[in-house]
Amino acid sequence: MSAEGQMSPTKQSPASRPKVIKTNQQQVVLYVVLTLILSLATVWGGRAMLRHSETLTFAVGNANSDEARFANKLAAVLKNNASRFRIKIVNNPDNAKAIAQFDRKQADLAILRTDGKIPPRARTLAILEHDLVLLLGPGNKKIKSLAELKKKKVAVLAESDSSLAFVRGILDVPDTPDAAARVQMAPQGATLDKLLAPASGYSAVIAIVHASKAVRDKAYEQAAKRGGFTLNAIDEAKALERKIPGISEETLTAGTLSASPEIPDDDLDTIGLEWLLVAQSKMSGSTGGDLARIIYENKSELGLDSGFATRIEPASTDKDAFVMAQQGAADYINDDTKSFMDKYSDMMYLGAGALSVIGSIFAAIYAKVTRIAPEKASELSTAILDVGERIEHAHSLDELECLADELEAILRRAVVGLRDGTISTDGLDTFKLGYEFVRDEIGMRREHLKRHAGDAQRNTGDAERRAGDAERRAGDADKAARETAAHDDTNVVVVKTAQSA
Repeated sequence: MSAEGQMSPTKQSPASRPKVIKTNQQQVVLYVVLTLILSLATVWGGRAMLRHSETLTFAVGNANSDEARFANKLAAVLKNNASRFRIKIVNNPDNAKAIAQFDRKQADLAILRTDGKIPPRARTLAILEHDLVLLLGPGNKKIKSLAELKKKKVAVLAESDSSLAFVRGILDVPDTPDAAARVQMAPQGATLDKLLAPASGYSAVIAIVHASKAVRDKAYEQAAKRGGFTLNAIDEAKALERKIPGISEETLTAGTLSASPEIPDDDLDTIGLEWLLVAQSKMSGSTGGDLARIIYENKSELGLDSGFATRIEPASTDKDAFVMAQQGAADYINDDTKSFMDKYSDMMYLGAGALSVIGSIFAAIYAKVTRIAPEKASELSTAILDVGERIEHAHSLDELECLADELEAILRRAVVGLRDGTISTDGLDTFKLGYEFVRDEIGMRREHLKRHAGDAQRNTGDAERRAGDAERRAGDADKAARETAAHDDTNVVVVKTAQSA
């Protein structure tokens, strides 16, 4: 059997690319949508991180104290302003216990008066109130100096026992039972005119009152009308301010305590104390600044009916302040609050670098995993060369036509891919050169097979003619043989006849 008969015409399809479900355009749209979702999620997460709810523990005295009522007011203001801050109020038996709790770092906020113990980590957010020290004498009696009262009986009119220790300190009274008996708290419920009456035995009354309450209290006006008293200046104010930490020099303007009669009748120097809202030094600047801003912007809502905290003042930002201002509050007070760009420029710079890296990673993932990367036209040249290598093994026109069909299929694939973008023009010249080369090879191989097919047909015709001649010659020989045999038979009959005769 010939080689042509042994080879069956088989058609081998070139390795095709996997069927793609989604086009590049769909992938790009999906990628953009996912990127937008990721960006929105990042922005939302960053906003949530910057505005996450923060709970601040506020240590105060008993529930009826001014500090506790102020803390409740502050909690309500923060809630009404949709602030990220929440206040957790912790009550104590008295304010001293609250300060001790703050000192143990068990509270973020507290209210203290500057004559008490000042925790070293306390930082001022705001000045809530001033306490005035009023030196009152009976009738028209003038008290020239505090030194005159060292050996006299003095009543201390105040709301807490801590004021008694303060008065003994400014009077420089020794810590002896006799001295303590001379300077004592006023009896519960005692009025100013009774304390200054001759029968009381007190040479003076030192009242320590909230400044906001003093201007509203009509007791001074009524006491002045009934029996009269003298409001004395404390000339040692400057010296006491330097001597005793926490004392501040105060000035009472004319008519502060009473308009008619006018008390004092002229501006008068005295001393005072401050009530400070303090925070832990570890509190961040942004938290302190935001909290201070809310307090200053809502002062009218934070004042108590009793007058406490009705004249909230900014914390002292001086470096020599008795209690240093919280950094965030100081920045807000000094209008040094950083803008958003100032605060987060470094973070944004680092974030931009990080995002560029992340973007590169996502782009690589898109290019390598999700995106349908265009196939280079030059890569199809391999399939073309594979067809070219099989041309010499095609021994029939049918096999050659199969290779020609493969070549045309590769060309069709390239044209369609260039149209829809799945094949790039990279290496297109190489593809064209390879295609033309193999196409010409197929043409030459076709002509070669046709020529050989013609020669084979001619050879077959000659063989058939020779076979015919041989058959004719065989026929002639057979006929001659038959004729010879017939002649021989005739002679035998003649011989037999003769013999029988």
